[in-house]
Amino acid sequence: MTTTNTTRGLGPRTKWIVAISLVVAAAGVIWAIAAGRDASDGESESQGMSDMPGMSMSGDSSARLTAAQIAQFGITFGTVEERTLSAETRTTGVVTYDETRIVTVAPKFAGFAERLHVNFTGQTVRRGQPLLDIYSPELVAAQEELLLARRLERTVGESAVPGVPASTTDLLGAARRRLRLWDITDAQIEEILRAGTVRRTLTLYAPASGVVLEKNVIAGQAVDAGMTLYTVADLSRVWVDVQLRETDVALVRQGSPAALEVTGLPGRLFEGRVDYVYPVLDSVSRSVRARISVPNVSRVLMPGMYATVRLVTPARQALTVPTSAVIQTGRRTLVFVDMGGGRLMPQDIEIGRATSDYTEVLAGVEPGRRVVTSAQFLLESESNLGEVMRSMMGQGVDRGMADMPGMEMKGADVKGMPAAPRPKSPEK
Repeated sequence: MTTTNTTRGLGPRTKWIVAISLVVAAAGVIWAIAAGRDASDGESESQGMSDMPGMSMSGDSSARLTAAQIAQFGITFGTVEERTLSAETRTTGVVTYDETRIVTVAPKFAGFAERLHVNFTGQTVRRGQPLLDIYSPELVAAQEELLLARRLERTVGESAVPGVPASTTDLLGAARRRLRLWDITDAQIEEILRAGTVRRTLTLYAPASGVVLEKNVIAGQAVDAGMTLYTVADLSRVWVDVQLRETDVALVRQGSPAALEVTGLPGRLFEGRVDYVYPVLDSVSRSVRARISVPNVSRVLMPGMYATVRLVTPARQALTVPTSAVIQTGRRTLVFVDMGGGRLMPQDIEIGRATSDYTEVLAGVEPGRRVVTSAQFLLESESNLGEVMRSMMGQGVDRGMADMPGMEMKGADVKGMPAAPRPKSPEK
């Protein structure tokens, strides 16, 4: 059997008419399908969202729930209201010496250490306790001048002419002041005057109570003027050096109370106050150093101990929401506001200081509003899903038309075309 071509024998003009008719027919079929899809966008979207278990989404991204659904999802609410806001900052620190309670013992004259009364580092000393006996030719000469000044004062005080007052000098007072300036005590000076003889060695005493941090002298050693022999630290009060994050610097100020727990003393809580915040930021760690002054009467806090520190900032009134109600997505900060009737609306807000319980609200929500404090991430994900679906529904027709083989839609607005009428169901 021979197959015949239906267009064989037709003229060129007739062939063009047939081809154009076929293209128009195909375009009509495709337009009808697309128009039907566009006309059913709203129904498909609402049907798809309503088919989601537990909630329905409206066109403004809000969620609408029944009382049973609120109980099922475990949704709870908090209130936007004025509250007393006090922030707590947690950090770590190290116990150090109070630099204002460190003293050194350095003679103001040269000599030789004859005998050491305090002879090891770490020894506890009291104010006025003997540290060492020192021999110095300068001290011997000063004692001789002291005794000579007293003899001269007695001689000059006797007048050869009766009834004429004797002239006086202050040589004795000058000799006393010279020894005092060399840290020789009044008791030692009086002992020299009472004995009337020069002592070979004199004693240097501790200027403060504390612990010997450094001992740089041994018995028989020659010492120079200004040489540090002992360093003594008073540990009745210590410092705790802490590092504050750059974001916490504005919350901590001088005088802020602090509570400390020391690793080496579990179960004990120490209280102190911020004594100083250093005005320099560490560019590497992005932190600021601060020091806390802590009483240490029992001497249990030792320099070098590690401490966990809680700093409480001064309280102030502010408009707040529960911290658990705030959602931060990276681009937005929002809360879900109860609009009544089970309708929950996402609302963008601006936040300020945040604590573990409440967050300050600068703008975006009014006092007295109820906000969702639990399951809000479920609501936020459903809201985002609704927006994505609406966007996809709006762009689905254009993509479908553009992806059809053989069709090139340049400048065509398919969504603007009138919707094709729905086919009527056959009458029975």
